[in-house]
Amino acid sequence: MNFSPPYGQKAYPRYNHTKKKFPPLFRKKLNEAEDEIAINPFIGKEKTGSLKGIRVYKFKLFDQKILLAYQMDSHRKAVMFVAVGGHENFYRDLKRYSR
Repeated sequence: MNFSPPYGQKAYPRYNHTKKKFPPLFRKKLNEAEDEIAINPFIGKEKTGSLKGIRVYKFKLFDQKILLAYQMDSHRKAVMFVAVGGHENFYRDLKRYSR
């Protein structure tokens, strides 16, 4: 059975560049997280302030918490992945990139 998520998946070039550097197991888990978000884009926590409009989904890989930032476009039914990484300096870098 071929299942396509209700929301399309797109990504910023910086996100794709970062994703390529990860080992295969990490990329597999990241793809699973992306598919979960595409099925239910409201799963991530919506940010406020300077990060308004960005949602962050958290998941664990081994014993490390990984954060996946994305934006949702309800009109086009698309999810745009912005950034991925560990918690350390994640929000600082995300603010810098989203300007």
